[in-house]
Amino acid sequence: MRPVLAVLLAAVCFGTTGTAQALGPDAPAFALGAARIAVGGLALGAVALVLARRRPPVVPVPVPAAARAAAVVVGALGVLAYQPAFFVGTARNGVAVGTVVALGAAPVITGLLAWALRRERPGASWMLATALATAGVAVLGLGGGGAAAVGAVDPVGVLASLGAGTAYAAYTLAGKALIDQGWDATSSMGAMFGAAGVVSVGVLAAGDTSWLADGLVTVLWLGLVTTTGAYVLFGYGLARLAAPTVATLTLAEPLTATVLGLAVLGERLSVASVLGLGVLAAGLVVLALGARRRAPLPAVAGTVA
Repeated sequence: MRPVLAVLLAAVCFGTTGTAQALGPDAPAFALGAARIAVGGLALGAVALVLARRRPPVVPVPVPAAARAAAVVVGALGVLAYQPAFFVGTARNGVAVGTVVALGAAPVITGLLAWALRRERPGASWMLATALATAGVAVLGLGGGGAAAVGAVDPVGVLASLGAGTAYAAYTLAGKALIDQGWDATSSMGAMFGAAGVVSVGVLAAGDTSWLADGLVTVLWLGLVTTTGAYVLFGYGLARLAAPTVATLTLAEPLTATVLGLAVLGERLSVASVLGLGVLAAGLVVLALGARRRAPLPAVAGTVA
C-alpha cells in the first residue's frame, strides 16, 4: 500500500494548487505557472542530483541515449504545457470545475496511450475504478460546483483543462518510460522538471515579474510543496505501479480541490456535486483495494522495492 499512499498524498498536495492560485497574487496564468516550475522544477532537479550521488551505481538498461533524451524532452514539454493550461482552466471555471475536468480526463487519456504505446492493457480493477471515478468527476463538474453553474461553463476553460489533462498524461508516461529504462523515480522526475525549470526561468525573466513581490509565499508553496515534494512522492508510486493506476489515483486531487474550494473559497457545492464526490471516492477505494490484492511488482532497476 505504500506506493498507493504516496500517490494519494502527492495528489492531496496537487489539490491545493488551485486554491493557492485563487488566494495568491493577481498574476497571469502563464507567469504563475512558469514561476511554479522555475522554483519547483529546479529544486526537484537538485534533489535528484543529491540523491543520485548517495546511491550505489546501477547497471543501466541498454537503451539508446536518444530514447532517454526523447523521453526527457516529451516529459518537460508536458510539464511546461500543463501549467498555463491548468491555471487558465481554473481561472475561467473555478477551482472545482477546472480541476475535475483536467484530472478527470487524465486517467482515461493515460490509460489509452499506455495501451497504444506500451501495450499495457488495463486490468479489470482499473477499468471499474476509472469508470466510477470518471463518472464522479462528470457529476461533480456538471453539478454546479465552483464558479460556473450548469449551462454557464466557459468552453475555453474546458478546452484548457482538457489540454492540461493531456499534458499530464504525456509527462506521466514519459516518466514511466525513463524508469523502465533504468532510471530511479526521483531522477526521472528531476530530469523532466529540471529541464522544464530551466526553460521556465527564461520565460519568467522575459515577462513582468512585479507581481512576485506580493506572491512570493504562493510561488514557494506551489514550487516546493505542490511540485518538489509532491513529485518525489509521485515518482515513488510511479516506479511501483502502472501509469494508468497512478493517473486514476491522482483523482484524489480534484477531490481535495473541491473540498478546499468549498471550505476555503466559499464555492457552492450542490447535491449533485456531493453525489459526484461520493462516486469519485468509491472509485479511488476500488483502485486502492485492487492494488493491494495484486502481487508486488518486481523492483525496477535503480530503485528500492
